[in-house]
Amino acid sequence: MINQTEPEWHDVCAVSELAPGDARVLEIEPPVAIFFVGGEYFATDDTCTHAQSSLADGYIEGQTVECEFHFAKFCLRTGAALTPPAVTPLRSYPVDIVGGMVRVDLSARNADPN
Repeated sequence: MINQTEPEWHDVCAVSELAPGDARVLEIEPPVAIFFVGGEYFATDDTCTHAQSSLADGYIEGQTVECEFHFAKFCLRTGAALTPPAVTPLRSYPVDIVGGMVRVDLSARNADPN
């Protein structure tokens, strides 16, 4: 059985407020980071799965972000943990642009993983 949840869109910021190569944190619990790289927007959990560090404050290169504390790298597109010490992936979320606003769908947080 496939569990589907209704979209749960949250406004993050105006498109003009996020420069190429930048990240923004959606201040919810737990926080979500939105990245704008290569003309695309990506959203993942903001907290590194290895240590309690904001990935929005990390080093962004291409479609990866590196945690500033222990240098674990994650794929912005999929949330995959790419290098140790992180082994657990981040949850990633759909991003959409509507009316000049960057929005993220957080319905995956409520989905049954089974």
